Amino acid sequence: MARIITKESALKIAKKLEAEIETGGKAHDMAYVYHEGKMIANFGIRRGSQKDKGHDHIPRDLHVGPHDARMLAQCPLTRAGWLDILGEKGLL
Repeated sequence: MARIITKESALKIAKKLEAEIETGGKAHDMAYVYHEGKMIANFGIRRGSQKDKGHDHIPRDLHVGPHDARMLAQCPLTRAGWLDILGEKGLL
C-alpha cells in the first residue's frame, strides 16, 4: 500500500471504525466515529475522481500518527486497538 492515505484507504478506515458517513458536501463526504454515544472523531473523504489523492488530514483527525492510520486501512490495527490508543492519550 502506498505511503499516503488514499480515498480507498479512507473508506476502509471509515468502515473499520464503524463510521457514519454523511454525504452532501460539494467536495467530500464526512465520516463520524462514535463511541458510547459520543462522537470521538470525524474526517472528510474526498469524492473526486482522483483516487490516489492524499488524505493527509486523517491521522491528525483520528489522533494517531500516519503509521497507525495506515495500519487501520491495512487491517493490523483494529477499532478496539485504536480505541486503546485514544484511551492511553486520555481522549475517551
